[in-house]
Amino acid sequence: MMALTIRFKPRHALLLALVLAVPLACDSSRSNAATAGYAALVRRAAPSVVTVLVEEQDVSARERAAQQASAQTEDTVATILRRLLSGPGGGDHGEGPSAALGSGFIIRADGLIVTNRHVIVGARTVRVRLADGREVRAQIVGSDAVTDIALLRVDAGRLPALRLGSSTGVAVGDAVVAIGNPFGLGQSVSAGIVSARARTLEDDPYVDFLQTDAAINRGNSGGPLLSVDGTVVGVTSAILSPSGGSVGLGFAIPAETVAAVVGDLERHGRVERGFFGITIQGLTPALARALKLPKAAGALVAAVDPQGPAAGSLEIGDVLVRIGSAPADLQDLNKLITRLVPDSLVPINLIRGGAQETVALKVGRLPDPPADPALSGGEDTWVPALGIGVAETTVAIRKAIKAPDEAGGLIVTRVLPARPGALAGLQVGDLITHAGTQSATVAADVTALAKPTAMDPVLLRVVRAGSAAYVAITGEAEN
Repeated sequence: MMALTIRFKPRHALLLALVLAVPLACDSSRSNAATAGYAALVRRAAPSVVTVLVEEQDVSARERAAQQASAQTEDTVATILRRLLSGPGGGDHGEGPSAALGSGFIIRADGLIVTNRHVIVGARTVRVRLADGREVRAQIVGSDAVTDIALLRVDAGRLPALRLGSSTGVAVGDAVVAIGNPFGLGQSVSAGIVSARARTLEDDPYVDFLQTDAAINRGNSGGPLLSVDGTVVGVTSAILSPSGGSVGLGFAIPAETVAAVVGDLERHGRVERGFFGITIQGLTPALARALKLPKAAGALVAAVDPQGPAAGSLEIGDVLVRIGSAPADLQDLNKLITRLVPDSLVPINLIRGGAQETVALKVGRLPDPPADPALSGGEDTWVPALGIGVAETTVAIRKAIKAPDEAGGLIVTRVLPARPGALAGLQVGDLITHAGTQSATVAADVTALAKPTAMDPVLLRVVRAGSAAYVAITGEAEN
């Protein structure tokens, strides 16, 4: 794990300014808590915060190769929003299961625990480390991909629980405290304010996040964001950062969203939401004029999934005006649809061909997001002559390693030192597209290669970080 230099910036002046700026009729307990520090709050809340220890499913060599190559070549700006799941100290990058961790908190004395779904998804086993040092096996009660919430249960006797409240009473500028296990260092506390409400992130269009400048780092995922009276107002989930560390842009799932999900997870193990199977876009004034509409209002249907619930009811070019009793506002449409009850009939007011119509649509069920497509690649295969491992690729893998235009290829999954491949400079994550002038799309295209020599080298076409080049492998170190 890389060394970290952490500088703490005193917040006393800021907190004092906040106290002096509020009217005298404000909640005195909130002001007193802000000026007196957070020690009493932490003493009450910390015993309810846990570390979630996950043994992940076996990860194939080809997926690790894709992840490593993607990490080496990724555009930081394009991938700046990162989930906070982290390894507990470097992780295991060899064969077999790997370990990861996140945070969580107890919401009921009988052992019900909230965490993030992305912390436990794909886990073989989940264990929880309690504040008293005990580690106990956890059962996954259920998880929800839309809100990124998961519910665990442990059998550890009566446990101290936090109160899952609501963020509706929290205003921008109010003080908040985050507790979790950043970078696997152990339980840590950070403080800040609510920076904004109702933030929508590109990767999570269904959640109105709380934004906070309280320091949130890798490993904080699933931990509580607390108001100064000790009530959980959110679950820390994501950060916006060019470096991967906290820069004061943290995001938490509002507690009322969590509370609505927890009940369904406990009863059914999942949350069912509405789904139409359409792609929509906003209406510009030019589009409205082209469609002969009186104003640029509503949502334009740009695509309809032929196998989706809307097929036969909605058409490309329809302009949705109202769904049920609610206006079809583009900004809130996804949230509106997901709140509909699957299998129910909903009336939709729309404009089709310049005329107003009402159609009845049977609401479908929102499917969970698909599993990582990188998992559908082939198993890795050893290439004895070169001392490398290779695996067949998918479109997703080639996209991840900046080779989206290649029709096929083999990803390098292992490179043994001092072997011909390593001596020629091959790296994990390289894409081999040709052996000589012949396409290499299956492992058999390279496994039978003869051992290279200086007089009879092996010629490979290799794509790395989006650039293609031929490499002559001689079995000798390159000068």
